[in-house]
Amino acid sequence: MATFTVVIPFYQKESGILRRALKSVFEQSFQDFDIIVVDDESPLPADVELQPLEEAQKSRIKVVKQANAGPGGARNTGLNNVPASTRFVALLDSDDLWLPHHLQNAYDTMTRFDAECYWASMQASDDFYYHFGMAELEQQEGGTRLSEAPLVIEMPDLASVMLKNWSFLHLSCMVIGRPLFENVRFEPSLRLAAEDVLFFCDCILKANRTLLCDDDGATRGRGLNIFHSIDNQSPQFLRQQFNTWIALDTLEQRFAARPKDVASIASYKNTTRRQALWSQAGLVKRRRVPDLSLLARWAVRDPGLLRAAFELGAGKFSRAGR
Repeated sequence: MATFTVVIPFYQKESGILRRALKSVFEQSFQDFDIIVVDDESPLPADVELQPLEEAQKSRIKVVKQANAGPGGARNTGLNNVPASTRFVALLDSDDLWLPHHLQNAYDTMTRFDAECYWASMQASDDFYYHFGMAELEQQEGGTRLSEAPLVIEMPDLASVMLKNWSFLHLSCMVIGRPLFENVRFEPSLRLAAEDVLFFCDCILKANRTLLCDDDGATRGRGLNIFHSIDNQSPQFLRQQFNTWIALDTLEQRFAARPKDVASIASYKNTTRRQALWSQAGLVKRRRVPDLSLLARWAVRDPGLLRAAFELGAGKFSRAGR
């Protein structure tokens, strides 16, 4: 029996990445945890990666193997295997690292204030420049301070704040209580895009209380990440943008009765359309064939894609005529 179950989805090619993440777990100041590693048909099997660990550490790790289902599907499998005695689930990507007091801060905050959802800040880094911490969020959006050391804040309408810019939230800094990990799941079909944003939103809406801690909970590691190899010239980029649009469209339906939130989501959807179209125009410019089949599927579901294509084309001709 353990207070925390740590869920780690695993898909890596490079040796040592998972052991490094686990080292950061075993170095936590709060030691009442067990670990579930979901081997998502990893090119480097989790069993091989765990062989050098001490037996006492191995005894705290359960490896669940499955056919490749992507990060959302792997996290769902982890959540489905959480022991009945677990009180909290802490999520950690296999290429990230926890800072030593992450679990202690989460436990103290969630038990003191009876919270079901918790995020710490992600440690700042040059390659993760768009993320920002909870103190900066407080400066931008206000909120109620519940604690000074560490700084803990509560936002009265966190879901709406998140929809404007969710760059203060990260999965490796997230902890959830039993009412959430028993009932909320990732959408595995969105495996290259915003399944985490949907999960964040659903947890916030279902939690009795969500708290944000400014202390850094995790830092970015250096391992294989599906986004690292996908840019606007990648064959997977259009699929990623389409899945992102689907996630945003699902969010828009959840917030249909809240016009300001719908406007925020609509702006993100238009950005997604433009990025997708520019990527395919780039393929044509490089004399490569765009993915016409996926573009057609997208256009059937989303007439806004054709409107965005017209606007981009009109803008190009306008600039050319100056």
